[in-house]
Amino acid sequence: MNCPGCGAAMVGQTLDAQLGRAVAIDVCLTCQVFWFDQHESLQLTPGSTLKLFRLIGEQAAAKRGPVAAVPDCPRCGAALVATHDKQRNTPFQYLRCDRGHGRLITFFDFLREKNFIRPLSPEQVEELRKNVQTVNCSNCGAAIDLTQSSKCDHCGSPLSMLDAQQTQQLVAELQKADQSGKPVAPTLPLQLEHAKSEVETAFASFERESEWFSDVSRSGLVGAGLAALVRWLGQPSD
Repeated sequence: MNCPGCGAAMVGQTLDAQLGRAVAIDVCLTCQVFWFDQHESLQLTPGSTLKLFRLIGEQAAAKRGPVAAVPDCPRCGAALVATHDKQRNTPFQYLRCDRGHGRLITFFDFLREKNFIRPLSPEQVEELRKNVQTVNCSNCGAAIDLTQSSKCDHCGSPLSMLDAQQTQQLVAELQKADQSGKPVAPTLPLQLEHAKSEVETAFASFERESEWFSDVSRSGLVGAGLAALVRWLGQPSD
């Protein structure tokens, strides 16, 4: 189907869901959004969440296209309704069909919903300013002048980073069981732990190679963290 956000053709993906089921979702790489039919994002297995997590990381450096001001539901044509929600203490938003056909959510808000990202502390913002003057907003892609602000003037999103603790929790979930029945690679926990350490070290000590700050300036803090994770996963998404 065509993306309700930008009109580009979406790519369908079939993912494993809880209780041995499968769900089909649609992905737009142009404006970086997912279309989930009703409740599908809540049914994903840890392995499926990891697949989408990896896909987002692979697209982190790509320029995001504009989204229509008021997108229409691709199922019924009704205008989608802006909806604000909260996962634990993390707010996120999406556009939903008022008739229950599904919802449109950006890559960034999907990560918020799954509790994978968190705002930077004031101390982390100050450390970042010592090394980078401008970063791209992880939500909308607009430039953030760190000498003037710690949030995006365009969409209001605060500077955020990959939550290493949540990544560790994902490892634990994958180790317990992935309902798909497919074995988890034995090296995956070590790879994810290494990526987690790389992201944490970025703020414990800013003695980073130029690649890190290049990723931060170009893709934003979330994108840089995802790029680190993808580098250590070392495998393309299916």
